[in-house]
Amino acid sequence: MTVLNTAEMDALAARHPELLHRSIWQRFRIPIIASAAILYFIFALWFFAVGKVVGGANWGLAGNFLADWVSYEIRPDIDIASDGSMQINYPRFDPIGPNPNPDWLEAKRETVTRRVETPAAASSQSGQATSSFSFMAPAPAQQPAAPAAPTVETRTEEIVTEAVVRMGSSHTIDVQPDRVVLTRGAETVTLLLDRDAEEVHVQGPLPEWVEQRSIGGRVTAFFGFSGWVDVSDDRVRIRKRFLGWENFLFDTDSAFFGKSSGEVVSLIFTGERIDPARSNVSLAWSDILYNPSWQHLDVWTKLLQTIVMAFIGTLFAMIVAFPLSFIAARNIFRNRPGNQLTKRLFDFLRSVDMLIWALFFTRAFGPGPLAGISAIFFTDTGTLGKLYAEALENIDDKQREGVRSVGAPPVTVQRYGVLPQVMPVFASQALYFWESNTRSATIIGAVGAGGIGLKLWEAMRTNSDWENVAYMVLLILIVIFLFDGISNALRSRLIGRER
Repeated sequence: MTVLNTAEMDALAARHPELLHRSIWQRFRIPIIASAAILYFIFALWFFAVGKVVGGANWGLAGNFLADWVSYEIRPDIDIASDGSMQINYPRFDPIGPNPNPDWLEAKRETVTRRVETPAAASSQSGQATSSFSFMAPAPAQQPAAPAAPTVETRTEEIVTEAVVRMGSSHTIDVQPDRVVLTRGAETVTLLLDRDAEEVHVQGPLPEWVEQRSIGGRVTAFFGFSGWVDVSDDRVRIRKRFLGWENFLFDTDSAFFGKSSGEVVSLIFTGERIDPARSNVSLAWSDILYNPSWQHLDVWTKLLQTIVMAFIGTLFAMIVAFPLSFIAARNIFRNRPGNQLTKRLFDFLRSVDMLIWALFFTRAFGPGPLAGISAIFFTDTGTLGKLYAEALENIDDKQREGVRSVGAPPVTVQRYGVLPQVMPVFASQALYFWESNTRSATIIGAVGAGGIGLKLWEAMRTNSDWENVAYMVLLILIVIFLFDGISNALRSRLIGRER
């Protein structure tokens, strides 16, 4: 090791000053890059108002949506009449089934006899007119019919005088004709119902779980995962949540509804026929497939439609991109205008997003799988064509030259000198795009291109069938995981690696 003296060091610094005196960028590039990244991050937070958005977000509503993915609601409405009588009503397709009488809703009932006035029908005399008519003589003026007196009926009805809903172990809703008492744990809120003023008045301060946006307006109370209640002066809307997916196999109209799994199995295999025209196995399978709440057969059919749509679109794109890529590759097809024209075609096809192509073809062909197949085909033809052309331009020419040196014709040169090098890459990229297009087909289906995407969008638009959304998302995830494994295994075999 040679040690330089001072004179030699000075001489070296004079000849090569950049070795001993680094530039400002060389000395401070890491702090400069870090500061620039921090400043850009701060600018993005300000430009997109991230703090305002996060601060004003309704996290409680977001939590309710997430809870709806793994739960269902039973929605009784308690209507309060002007005379103080109450009635409990359930929606037509409520998951509780016909003749609901849940153990978590206790109702005090009374049988009363009431006199009800019904308006009388209009007098038939007003509808009678003389048959004689003359163009020359003026028509006689008709005398207005005297109003008929209303009829009075006596009815015997069963009314509800008080209803207590248990929303949880320590959460209750006590509904009376003139008040509603909400209890959540140790906190109690009393709401007074003013039917004359059509207002709801709160006694005392409002806790965090009770919300009233305007004085006298309706009140909404939240009970966590157990559900929520909406109170107005004439109606109490209750939404009680239960964990799980309701009626997933059998709907309320099915003969198997409400039975345990053991009872269903026993009825299917050893019970008497419910429908004389077919076996209980066939009846149970039909009830599952055509379940009106979950529509299993339709969902599975749409999912298969999405898979086929992605496969056909990718297959056609691969078939068309394969020969065009040879024209685009400069080392294969030595014609610059032809190379550039083909590459610009690829750029055009892939520069328009698949969703835009889907909107275009939906307008052209109408909603359905054909629009989705066309959108995938156009987009992937451009992308695969570009990737294939780049793979061809990066091949090793020695193998091609070796085949050419033995006097092989051009087609044979490409067959034995080029294809063995690029076919594993071509097939691997096509498999990856098939897997990716299965996800993309779900998105373009939401704009009318068919498949499960349209079904998913319809469920989301209702804003109440989030468990159906979770069901379809789970099916899509299973398909994606399955195709990912198949695609990885096939690509590994094609490129000669075992995983």
